[in-house]
Amino acid sequence: MAAATAATMSLSSSFSSGLQIRSPNPNPNPRRRRGGRVMGSGAGAGGGCAGAAPEPRGAKPCGGAIPPAMLDEFAIPASLVDRRVTRMRLLSPSNLASDFSRHLRPAAHIAMLRREVLDSFLRSRAQSQGAHLLPALLTSLSLPSSPLHPYLLHYIPSGAGAGAGPATSTLAVDVVVGADGANSRVARCIGAGDYSTAIAFQERVRLPPAGMAAYADLAEMYVGDDVSPDFYAWVFPKCDHVAVGTGTAAAKPAIRRLQAAARARAAPKLAGGVVVRVEAHPIPEHPRPRRVAGRAALVGDAAGVAEADLKREYLRRWDEEFAGTFRFLDALQRVFYGSNAAREALVELCGDEYVQRMTFDSYLHKKMAAGRPLDDLGLLWKSAGSLLRATILGREVERLRSL
Repeated sequence: MAAATAATMSLSSSFSSGLQIRSPNPNPNPRRRRGGRVMGSGAGAGGGCAGAAPEPRGAKPCGGAIPPAMLDEFAIPASLVDRRVTRMRLLSPSNLASDFSRHLRPAAHIAMLRREVLDSFLRSRAQSQGAHLLPALLTSLSLPSSPLHPYLLHYIPSGAGAGAGPATSTLAVDVVVGADGANSRVARCIGAGDYSTAIAFQERVRLPPAGMAAYADLAEMYVGDDVSPDFYAWVFPKCDHVAVGTGTAAAKPAIRRLQAAARARAAPKLAGGVVVRVEAHPIPEHPRPRRVAGRAALVGDAAGVAEADLKREYLRRWDEEFAGTFRFLDALQRVFYGSNAAREALVELCGDEYVQRMTFDSYLHKKMAAGRPLDDLGLLWKSAGSLLRATILGREVERLRSL
């Protein structure tokens, strides 16, 4: 996974964020190639949206859940959606179940799709709009010696390597968009800094017809030390199978044991299922310290999620839209994922109407919903009560077990 699957391509127009790519100098070097050549590296959604990507060496494991707002924002056809989830269930360490979709608004749903289908569509669309698809392995990136000079990308074209050894090619570009995942080679080359990553592990399980019918519009999430010390496990419905997986940053070496526990928790509903594919991939927990350097920018997992224009506009827009969400999720993880008692409290709170409405209004529209002060105060009181009650009950259970 350390090797970044990358592609390079030149575009004659701005990349898909809509930001204008201006010349870094009003009087550029006449020997320099004009036309705003943009290179995007990465095979996934970030690379496809940047207008660049290669053919993948395997789909990235991903629950594949996206809010419907993203279908409109990125003009993704409804035909790509495998399932529309309208029922969600959260299960605590003691298997207390909370119906997390009782207050889902009418006609609202969560779209489920397969990443390889989405990524392939985005790559094909980029190509149809003028992007040049170049399947390759990016080996290194030479930084420009001045604002007037290009970046030099060194890569091995797919299919090379026969004979004496792989032949490295070089491409000169004006702007670099790094979308080559959590282990981004572009990020290393521009000195983007280190950041913590988690590992996601997932199995695709094909169930008998009755099993698939039970998960037709149902998604389940399991919490507990057994499935993850800092995340959750999931069972999400897809085209002709369910995706069963878990993730962790704190216990990466134990990921297979955690996955086995996730399967065990859902075992009665997975009876008769056959594993048809196994996937694993690193995912970022936080944005990188540096996401823009010169005329190079990181997007997607590589980020943790004209030079001056790029830095000012890209970072400002990203931080305005998503920084608050990252801070909230980080606080949520610290409070409710620290112990099984806290996870029991989380599941209890998820049955609350206000919690569900705030969660879905934020998720479905991709931004933190504005709360109501009195309801927020009431939720704080309920949270404290649930945490205290779960802690006391947890201690009593441990005492009884020790007798």
